[in-house]
Amino acid sequence: MSKRKLISSGSPFEKSAGYSRAVVQDNFIHLSGTTGYDYKTMQMPEDVAVQTVNTLETIKSVLEQEGSSLRDIVRCRYIVTDRAYVAAVFSVLGEYFGEIRPAATMIICDLIEPEMKVEIEVTAQIPER
Repeated sequence: MSKRKLISSGSPFEKSAGYSRAVVQDNFIHLSGTTGYDYKTMQMPEDVAVQTVNTLETIKSVLEQEGSSLRDIVRCRYIVTDRAYVAAVFSVLGEYFGEIRPAATMIICDLIEPEMKVEIEVTAQIPER
């Protein structure tokens, strides 16, 4: 039986909606969809590029807590609410993942709150120690 660790963000929605910020199983970290809130101010920026940066910084922080990094991401799912945002999101993704180049999928659809313009879900491998 493999070891399973749940990582919480402290959000009350985790229990009511039945999810964790991330789940560590075997040597992988599976991060739930993450949006662009600035957790220092609990504000959602208007700009989709800033939301994308915030999202990736939140993901980076969770990975680092588990001894992993953005370089260890093997799979990404990008969800964007409007095709008009794709170029701005791609620009940020290129800065973060240009050399890493994980397998990825982009979906255009609504998100659960109207201020959310981008959501990113990733799977990362924990490096062998």
